[in-house]
Amino acid sequence: MPLLTRLCLRAGLAWLVIALAAGLWLAVSPMGAPPGLRPTWIHLITVGWITNLIFGVAHWMFPRASREQPRGQAFWGWVAFGGLNVGLLLRALAESFPGPSAPAMLEAAAVFQLGAGVAFAIHIWPRLTVR
Repeated sequence: MPLLTRLCLRAGLAWLVIALAAGLWLAVSPMGAPPGLRPTWIHLITVGWITNLIFGVAHWMFPRASREQPRGQAFWGWVAFGGLNVGLLLRALAESFPGPSAPAMLEAAAVFQLGAGVAFAIHIWPRLTVR
């Protein structure tokens, strides 16, 4: 299994555990939890856990790009991995612990996550061409 795949899956599992802990916090102490924790919890499950899982498995299992480079240019896969997880961290911090810099952090998070999606598409697209 490629290193990028292993790291995507490990990051996804880490976000899953963090999201489940946040969900438990919401269930046990809804009034004591930060007000932005509910959307953060949902985002960590859907984008953190599921998207990291999809990125990692797609990098590993999609058709070969070529015999020389079966997984294509790994650079774009790494950009997608980094952008996705930096964006998740920024969003989780901005929504869970809002402050004066929260709006700028949310904008940066959105840019990182959009960039991750574009980088992933660039990375995986050549492996989807008809031969």
